[in-house]
Amino acid sequence: MGSQVILKRPTFWIILLATLAFALVPALTGNLELRENLLLGAVYIILASNLNLMIGYTAYVNFGNIAFFGLGGYIGLYVVNVLGWSLWPACLIAGVVVSLLAFILGTGILRLRGAYFALATIGVNEAVKAFVTNFEPFGGASGMYLSFSSFNALGGARHALWLAYFAIVVLMGLSLWLSLAIKNSRFGLGLFAIREDEDAAMVLGVRTPRYKSLVYAISAFIPAVAGTLFFFKNGVILPDQAFDLTLSIEAIVMLMLGGQGTVIGVALGAFAYEQLRGFLLVSSTFSQFQLVVAGVLLLLIVLFLPEGFMGWVYRHLPRLRRVIE
Repeated sequence: MGSQVILKRPTFWIILLATLAFALVPALTGNLELRENLLLGAVYIILASNLNLMIGYTAYVNFGNIAFFGLGGYIGLYVVNVLGWSLWPACLIAGVVVSLLAFILGTGILRLRGAYFALATIGVNEAVKAFVTNFEPFGGASGMYLSFSSFNALGGARHALWLAYFAIVVLMGLSLWLSLAIKNSRFGLGLFAIREDEDAAMVLGVRTPRYKSLVYAISAFIPAVAGTLFFFKNGVILPDQAFDLTLSIEAIVMLMLGGQGTVIGVALGAFAYEQLRGFLLVSSTFSQFQLVVAGVLLLLIVLFLPEGFMGWVYRHLPRLRRVIE
């Protein structure tokens, strides 16, 4: 999809305005609580929109997408903390390495379909978690703690935290733009053909193994970079946090809530779920029922709103399909 074409699409400008709002509002107000709230929202949007490339575009359910986020965090922090490199090349290295690993892995497990592939992705996440937990250069079960001097290269801790936040917001915008560009490209048409009928797509000339491996690798890059930035900002990374399978399941709920296969819908679903999750965690009554609510929400969506929020909007206001993708 050409750059001139994508600039003419209303969804592009919606994404741009949302990205600017995420970046400017906390900076102009100096509200740190709002910054942390929007940070989590941006991370959730990144995870959901990249997972959408697999589930929404190819119908391959990936429960192990969080492995890209966690492994990227470990690789990035190792490059910064142990090798002494700057944060920005560390982010790039993490993204490239994780994407290459995803491509190699994808050529194998993407031969599986349906429930077999979904189960395999759970195995991938648990295998990576077990490896990292027993890999001493990554700190083993104790994880890695970032040296405070790592922040000095970016102007001190306060300045570094703001830079990490802005970088994550930019990644959020890039994730949504990437999703939009792929959706309206020839490559995207091939992915949708796989989603509708993979065997028929092969007959029509779609190189399904290559398409699936490529989108699997693409869906790993930005989450890996985001993992580096997120755990750099936290100053610590632990196996249980980095490879929390619960977050992958929640990302699927976000997709279903907003409307899988859409761009803006997935972002709205992720942000809405993050707000609900934040409310539940601080509630004295519902703090222990976060996953129960997520499960009930997923069940209700499947039963009564399988196309998600955007699907409901398209059904009642079909003209918006041309404006909001």
